[in-house]
Amino acid sequence: MGRVDVSRYQTFGEISERLDGIVGQVRDKDVSLERSLDLFDEAIALGSKAVGLVDATDFSPEEEARLVQEAPHAPDGGDASGAGSNDAQD
Repeated sequence: MGRVDVSRYQTFGEISERLDGIVGQVRDKDVSLERSLDLFDEAIALGSKAVGLVDATDFSPEEEARLVQEAPHAPDGGDASGAGSNDAQD
């Protein structure tokens, strides 16, 4: 399989909208397995692009504080980034 071209999606909103469309298509019982796998590949490429957008974004201190407050927390009580987890303690 070749690399999926997601260059037309330039904003989080565009990426999110396309991912919602992919979810709708995959839920359709008439979609073939092959098409579902192609959509999965596209979703992975879009997710990678979204991560790249976040990594390239410079947030103000106020924006960073708001993001930390709004970030979902992991079920174990740690934050979503894994910071503060108690893995492998001796």
